Amino acid sequence: MAKIASFGAYIPLFRLSRQEMASAWGVPAVPGERSVANADEDSLTMAVAAGADCLTGLDPTTIDGLYFATTTSPYDEKQCAGVIAAALDMGRDINTADFTGSLRAASTALRAAVDAVDSGSAGSILVVAADCRLGEPESMWEQLLGDGAGAILISKRGPATLRGFESTSGEQLGFWRRSEDRYIRSFEPKVETKYGYLKSAVEAGKALLDHENLAPGDLANAIITAGDPGSQGKVARSLGLDAAKLQDMLFMSVGNPGSPLVLMMLAGALEQAKAGDKLLVVNHGDGADAFLVDLDDDFAPVIGRKGLTGHLLQKRNLPNYTSYARFRKLMKVTDVDPRGSAVTYWRDIKVVLNFHAGRCTSCGAVLYPIPRVCGECGTKDEIEEIKLAKTGTVFTFTLDHLEDGKYVNVPVPRLVLDLEGGGRLFLSMTDGDPEEVEIGMSAEVVFRRLHEASSFHNYYWKCRPVPQAAS
Repeated sequence: MAKIASFGAYIPLFRLSRQEMASAWGVPAVPGERSVANADEDSLTMAVAAGADCLTGLDPTTIDGLYFATTTSPYDEKQCAGVIAAALDMGRDINTADFTGSLRAASTALRAAVDAVDSGSAGSILVVAADCRLGEPESMWEQLLGDGAGAILISKRGPATLRGFESTSGEQLGFWRRSEDRYIRSFEPKVETKYGYLKSAVEAGKALLDHENLAPGDLANAIITAGDPGSQGKVARSLGLDAAKLQDMLFMSVGNPGSPLVLMMLAGALEQAKAGDKLLVVNHGDGADAFLVDLDDDFAPVIGRKGLTGHLLQKRNLPNYTSYARFRKLMKVTDVDPRGSAVTYWRDIKVVLNFHAGRCTSCGAVLYPIPRVCGECGTKDEIEEIKLAKTGTVFTFTLDHLEDGKYVNVPVPRLVLDLEGGGRLFLSMTDGDPEEVEIGMSAEVVFRRLHEASSFHNYYWKCRPVPQAAS
């Protein structure tokens, strides 16, 4: 049976208090805060971050496929899973697919991955999910939503077994967004909760417990996604579950991230689970999915993986609602569309997406981008392709005062990094305070949206200070 071999998550560094959002419009505030993706982040870049977290310590070229789930793809027509796989430096001989159109997309992708592994058509599939949804300004959804990503690696071997998938299909309006809509829309919440969410989630959960002959007391934890904690509690009570066994749905700290919520909650549960535990998972969206996770063994700690807990501890508060409005382009500004070359993008994919460099076989110098001639010893055509590290230290930096102001801080630092294992790169900094940049500072390389040029998204690598846990 298919197993969970690893898990990961990603939450943007920035948070905005809901009180700050409410004060900007003079409306009531919901308690807590929400996560906010930076101006250079979107669903694709967050999926890369969660996937990298999941694959910490693993060789990405050994994975047979990648499934990407989202309701906010940066493209209406173009597969994003292939871009994510390239940024994760996975092989080319893999199966990739995008799952979209529903908040249930992540569990649908997960079930497809389980079926692929169980059937023998794949040895392992990485499932990543991410969303960056917009609530209409001044609405309650603007406060309730949040940004984030989750990842689960499905394989033939691993500490946890997935089994007993049950699904229900339901046609309720719930959340929707047409191609011409920028903001999510929803039906009357009380009616949708009672006749849509509760009916589908309880039906799928009960079917699973009955089919697996399990009593509520047999479960160590329950991962139940919902639009709010009250609705989650109603499902739990209908299933006879102890409220103390409910996994935190991140309502107060992140908000509702949409399709990745189920993977993020599952990652949080697996961080605490131990051998012998049984986890119930119920995910909603135009119906519901339910499945069981059996812990056959403990998940061994992985050095370098942040997981859900690590990302929750690392945060930076946005100063005001205006910063959020800039990030989401809610304010009218004059954009300059730079030129972009699809030919250059294709030709340099090993440098731009895979993040590979060249190493001179004569003198050992690591060179980026990959040249024909070594800049150190002058040897020609003796360059081997290598993978660069994603961490390093600042060699020097400059502060760019010509930035257009769409980020939190102006000026924007441009850093020269010395990477671990060799290589010196010039990268823009993101997610950091210009006043705190200093030579010798540790930094990590992150995948971000550089700009939109010639009507397509240009993704590239930036760097940021290694986040510290919030005090």
